Amino acid sequence: MEDYKYRRILLKLSGEALMGDGEYGMDPKMLEHLAESIKTIHDDGIEVGIVVGGGNIFRGMAGAAAGMDRAQADYMGMLATVMNALALQDAFEKAGMMTRVMSAIEMHEVAETYIRRRAIRHLEKGRVVIFAAGTGNPYFTTDTAAALRACEIDADCLMKATKVDGIYDKDPMRHEDAKRYDTISYRDVLAQGLKVMDATATALSQDNHMPIIVFDISEDDVFEKALKGESVGTTVVEEETL
Repeated sequence: MEDYKYRRILLKLSGEALMGDGEYGMDPKMLEHLAESIKTIHDDGIEVGIVVGGGNIFRGMAGAAAGMDRAQADYMGMLATVMNALALQDAFEKAGMMTRVMSAIEMHEVAETYIRRRAIRHLEKGRVVIFAAGTGNPYFTTDTAAALRACEIDADCLMKATKVDGIYDKDPMRHEDAKRYDTISYRDVLAQGLKVMDATATALSQDNHMPIIVFDISEDDVFEKALKGESVGTTVVEEETL
């Protein structure tokens, strides 16, 4: 544990990250890879909370949701995150980690209802806590839910796993001259409109001095490197620390 810079983390996983190379749904190999990666740091005593999105399920139904009431569509998206959370729980427990799924929407048969103090107690007991159903409110993204939960559980950092190795000044898939930042301030992320997390999540992290680490989930040993303070992806921090 002495080598680690961060001891309690909140990991934001997009639903798309669970797809692997597929077009929708969940890739069992990706779930297994995630479980193995998390187990490495979990076994070293790192306390892990996870917020998962639902894009791999719900965006595949986007055609059906076209023209639907926004709040209704958002609730459907929240239910998709619960499905992903249960899949993660299964993969993690097969890997030998005790987990708890906590939902912002009550559904006692499949998940505990989210209670902040109970979530912290689970973390202290060495359980991986998977937060589902976003904030429980429409009009808020799972990025905002991740920033909120990170602050609520007193996490040391918010980690966002993506398919890109950090934050760029423009889309690296379209522009060969795109520049990757090693570190960047919250202020610059907001001012430049960079698509790291939504503006609400970034502002909430800024207000609560929560560092954000954005990294490529497929990189080897990326969790260990990031938590030990090594240069991985891009870190969003206070302006005066740059």
